[in-house]
Amino acid sequence: MFSAAASPFGRPQSIANAYRDVGVQTGVSGASPHQLVSMLFDGYMDALSQALGAMQAGQIEAKGRAISRAVRIIEEGLKASLNLTGGGTLAGDLHDLYAYTVVRLTQANLRNDAKALEECRALIEPLRSAWKAIGVDAAAA
Repeated sequence: MFSAAASPFGRPQSIANAYRDVGVQTGVSGASPHQLVSMLFDGYMDALSQALGAMQAGQIEAKGRAISRAVRIIEEGLKASLNLTGGGTLAGDLHDLYAYTVVRLTQANLRNDAKALEECRALIEPLRSAWKAIGVDAAAA
């Protein structure tokens, strides 16, 4: 478990605020900081699925909205909640991964590139799975 000083993530309230800022409301007020981050990961994956479906259906506006939502979740949720001053190299590495993912999402949108969307899913899915496993381990302890 991370101590508050060494955690790569910021204060729980800043995570909650970031989550609210990206437009997802359900369950935020009663959720733990861990659950909030998990909800961000889930929202990101949902946005990617919507973007891919819209891309395949030729619905350019819907694709753009879904990709924009995914970018906002990364930028205003996951990336903004990192503790870059006390989170060590993990926080810096996550920051860089999130920045790269945003670039690839932008390219996917501009080029109608389904492979880039799949890359973005593959980049974040291991984090999402690990985060969910931490939650199971923490609840069991």
